[in-house]
Amino acid sequence: MMANIWMHNGFLQVEGQKMSKSLGNFYSINELLETETFGGRKWPGEVLRLAMLMTHYREPIDFSVRKLEEAENTLRKWKRGADLAPTAAGQVPVEIIDALSDDLATYATFQILTQLAGEAVDGNDAAASLKASLLFLGFDVASAKVDEGHVAKAIAKRLAFIAAKNWAEADRIRDDLLAQGIQLKDGKDPVTGERITTWEVKR
Repeated sequence: MMANIWMHNGFLQVEGQKMSKSLGNFYSINELLETETFGGRKWPGEVLRLAMLMTHYREPIDFSVRKLEEAENTLRKWKRGADLAPTAAGQVPVEIIDALSDDLATYATFQILTQLAGEAVDGNDAAASLKASLLFLGFDVASAKVDEGHVAKAIAKRLAFIAAKNWAEADRIRDDLLAQGIQLKDGKDPVTGERITTWEVKR
């Protein structure tokens, strides 16, 4: 016997279209991990995993750059909450076990994780339960470090868009960074009077 349990997943689509070599939208996991062929960048394995689990396994999965970005931002929020956990191990909430036991209802599970992340403050039970749950689900709970080089490049692009009066793109970059937990603060250089932008991690 090959398996005791067989779970057949729904059809896989890419950006709303059926994945097919003839359509030129076929991507292997290795390509997503190691090359920049999808969305112009490499994607961490845990982001790919979360993006797929955000849809119930029996439903069609629409794999898109937007979904991967959503998964990445969600993972950052969870990790920021888990960073607040006390040293002592927390307990996995029974609600998460119940959701997973109900035909692997991962979407309901992730709603609980997001709620815990919203309730997490330094050393409280929500943060402890969130960290325990992420470990239980196999996610890396290492501190969500900020890529300062990435932030600096994004700020430089935004300042260039502001100089060109392209407010829509400038706002998009600001909102993208905010979704990653980075809050921008605009001001003026006291010496030159030029616009400057600083940032901080928003918990």
